[in-house]
Amino acid sequence: MVLLEFRVMIMTAVISASPVATHEIGNAVEVGVDVGGLVEHMNVGQAVEHVGVDTGGSVEHMGVDVGVMVGQVVEHYLARCHLVVITSTPQPPLAFTVLRRLSEGMEAGVVVVEAGSVFSQDQLVQDHLLQGLWSDIRATCRGLVLDLTDTNNTTTILRFLEGAALWKKAEARVVVVGGRVGVKDVLLHHSLRNTVHVHYLALHDLPLHDPPRHSSNFRKIFREEITESGGVWVYRRCMYCNNGEADARVINHWVLTPTLQDTSHLFLADEETTLMGHKLRVVAVNNFPYIDFEFNVSDPGGIITIKDSIDKRLINTFAAALNFTYEIRSEPEQQWGLQVNGAFTGMMGQLQREETDLCSKAGPSPERLKVIEFLRGYPSEQMTVISLKPSLLPENLSFIRPFTGELWLAVLVSVVVWGVILWLLQRAWRWVTGGNGVKFSTAFMYCWAALVVQSVPDPPVSDSGRVLVISWLVFCLVITTGYSSSLIAHITIQGKTKPIETFEDLGKLSNWKWGTEPWQFNGISLEYFSNHSNPIMQHIYKNMERVSMREALKKTLQGHYSLITGTNNIMITIASYYTDSHGNTPFFISKKGVTPMAAYGWGFRKGAPFYARFHQLMSRLEDAGIIKYWTEDVIARRVRKNRAAAALNPQVNLENTHMGESEVVVLGMQHMQGAFYLLFLGCFFAILILLWENLTQRLLLTLVSLIALPDLRPRIMF
Repeated sequence: MVLLEFRVMIMTAVISASPVATHEIGNAVEVGVDVGGLVEHMNVGQAVEHVGVDTGGSVEHMGVDVGVMVGQVVEHYLARCHLVVITSTPQPPLAFTVLRRLSEGMEAGVVVVEAGSVFSQDQLVQDHLLQGLWSDIRATCRGLVLDLTDTNNTTTILRFLEGAALWKKAEARVVVVGGRVGVKDVLLHHSLRNTVHVHYLALHDLPLHDPPRHSSNFRKIFREEITESGGVWVYRRCMYCNNGEADARVINHWVLTPTLQDTSHLFLADEETTLMGHKLRVVAVNNFPYIDFEFNVSDPGGIITIKDSIDKRLINTFAAALNFTYEIRSEPEQQWGLQVNGAFTGMMGQLQREETDLCSKAGPSPERLKVIEFLRGYPSEQMTVISLKPSLLPENLSFIRPFTGELWLAVLVSVVVWGVILWLLQRAWRWVTGGNGVKFSTAFMYCWAALVVQSVPDPPVSDSGRVLVISWLVFCLVITTGYSSSLIAHITIQGKTKPIETFEDLGKLSNWKWGTEPWQFNGISLEYFSNHSNPIMQHIYKNMERVSMREALKKTLQGHYSLITGTNNIMITIASYYTDSHGNTPFFISKKGVTPMAAYGWGFRKGAPFYARFHQLMSRLEDAGIIKYWTEDVIARRVRKNRAAAALNPQVNLENTHMGESEVVVLGMQHMQGAFYLLFLGCFFAILILLWENLTQRLLLTLVSLIALPDLRPRIMF
């Protein structure tokens, strides 16, 4: 036999939230009640009888037949649920009746609460107790049994439901037991506004007097009175059956008989599969392609008519499938919402205050998810960097681009070092053998001649020199071959500057500015950049300008400027106004942006009863690929519409385009200008060296003449 552990919490004026542990072994259930350190153990049957002695005949009056029926309801309707029994009396007979049924079907925890005693505690204890009502995570559902047989305390119990935030748990199952008077007042109470599954077991209004304690005919008389007066009526709260509004309806009638009846059929009434014309309140912020409308400045929070967009197609599809109407209003400040002192502004604030039912495209965050329900609708778009396309590198430096700066430096050092080694080897060979030596200038020019593929006369006669020369010639072969092939590629295909691919590339640039649209800093994008720990992202955030997209693109065309924005909107603008018929555009959109949030979707007020139905339909549309198709179609339609309505911007520079692969490149002066510059530079240095040689030669001759003819020294000095 599987051992099941149940937890029962009895909160009364005397028992201050004392935990009650129950253990089921076989069919026996033991309940331990801790009162001031005294623990009394009894089985459920003994417990009910024990309470009945304390309360007189009223317990027997309510606990014999009605209690059995409630137990059957729990078994058939609330099995596997974490059950909460709320009563208005310190010693609840219904609670012990429910415990009696634990061994017959309950598989989760039970919490028994006396509502009045909770409000007698201080606020901190109240919050702790109310939060603990829904703590059992083992259960697959949540169930409530409300004991309203004492009509004097109905307000207290309903107030308790509001404090326990039942309105946040739309799928909780609620069973109310009370009289027929005030059924609608209970089922349509504000605390049950979001609860989908609510049933009311209405007893006939019998006088709840105390019959004789030991009357043997009480059972018979009680059943006869119940039968003659109509038995038990079962009501259900329907969410939208009253022209789209909530109402209470009778779904069944049960007559108490001496033999137990199956109550499972009492809750087989069909739930509404649609919203039956219910009007939903929707709030929106303009953000194409997700939603598009004309914002009315004179009426910022008024009703709007949305244009073709993803959200319009989605909500129209949902309205047709779920049979509801909707009213869309624009958010007055056009803000998604930021948290200020625990309260949100913008659309999130309206959802938090339950002023609206759902909002258009928004993103989730840990703070937002505490006050709204989020429905994932479409993938998140990246925040990307838009700059000018990489510009062409100047042709006059094409002859040095085949090698990097480090490689050029390594080649120069190799020439000098090799020349010195050759000169030293030849001097050492001359000192040992007495042969002819080599000047340093000769060794150095020998290195350069071999490097530029020139024949070198008079190779070294020593074996050590020949080995050194062979190694140098092999080195020169590899270097010159690599340089020649790379030089041809750089001359025929002009190089370009490095594009800005990441935010790190942007942050490292000097003399560069960037900006973004003002609406980007009305929600999660602001939180992402302002709270980012990366110093480069903080640098970008602190120096970011607020500018419109058109103005930012104009600055980008002028150079040394970048725009940071979402990919969808910028791609539409560039494709509409800054792209020619061949698909060429002067802008470069980086492909390595950042994603401030995991996904976009709709926000719902907390506990919205229709959230599950929207979630189901949205998942089906996404799995079928409909949302992706609509996104591409909406963007393509808008681009075609924009290009048809306006000509291309004449100020757009479309010169920086790629040449076709089939075109033959004919080398011209612009390709070879670097060689001419090098030639002119060589001639210039040669002239300078010539002048220096002549000057030094004249000075040398003058000094020699002065030394050789001392008798002319005075005359010369004179």
